[in-house]
Amino acid sequence: MNLSGPIVLSDNRYGKAENRIVRIYRDGPRHEIRDVNVSTVLRGDFADAYTAGDQSKVLPTDSQKQTAYAYAKKPGLQPVEDYALALARHFVDDVEPVTSAGVEVDEYAWQRVSVDGAEHDHTWTRQGPEVRTARVTVAGKGDAQRAWVIGGVRDLVILKSTGSEFAGFLTDEFTVLEPTPDRMLATSLVARWRFAVTEGVDWDATYAGIRARLAAVFATYHSKALQQTLFEMGKAVLESFPLLAEIRLSAPNKHHFDYDLGRFGIENRGEVYYAADRPYGLIQATVARADAPDAGQAWEQ
Repeated sequence: MNLSGPIVLSDNRYGKAENRIVRIYRDGPRHEIRDVNVSTVLRGDFADAYTAGDQSKVLPTDSQKQTAYAYAKKPGLQPVEDYALALARHFVDDVEPVTSAGVEVDEYAWQRVSVDGAEHDHTWTRQGPEVRTARVTVAGKGDAQRAWVIGGVRDLVILKSTGSEFAGFLTDEFTVLEPTPDRMLATSLVARWRFAVTEGVDWDATYAGIRARLAAVFATYHSKALQQTLFEMGKAVLESFPLLAEIRLSAPNKHHFDYDLGRFGIENRGEVYYAADRPYGLIQATVARADAPDAGQAWEQ
């Protein structure tokens, strides 16, 4: 089939990706640190920049970078969701061609160094690989303005040495996997949760509570499959935090295989494993409330 219709510009957006910002709070002898990676993206009346090279409505990406750093000072990065909301609202409210703005923040955790059993006031060690994530979208002007907030965690590496099985699965002529009543279960979890509200939230406490709930269910729920574990984790989070509309989970199955020590005359009773990094099963699920408010532009890039 040959198409002959006019060629037009469709969806478009632009922004400044991965601004690395470290903010130190020096309000007293005990300092605080917030370490983030900030990306901004703007949508609006930018068609002429693409079709005619006219930049008169384009706020430079460098200006977006400078604004991200300035807003790290005031209003500041505590917490990161409020920072992202303020930054996104600035672009929509104060830059006329912008109709919506998205701000994504990755936050890297630091732990205080202990000296003689006491936490040091201004020295930390980096924690990892876990990353806290936040994503904010603000769209519309004035009374028509709406905002959406998505919190999350990435690379939450978690493992349990028992309490998981995998059996009764569908087989075909290519199936060689043996069922097992007891296996190690490990993953590097990515979880993102959409808030039903954007005001009056204790963002830091909510993040800590959701993370703890995810880990607790993973640890204590006897799993017949990683799919089942993900659903139970998502269900538990929504039950514990009524301010959430939905949660999306993605979990690579980090396989651990019993290593064959029998050829050396050594018995291996689930004690020595080969940790395979690839290929891996990738299990994903969305758990939502039946009455969740519409997601709107929350998940748009």
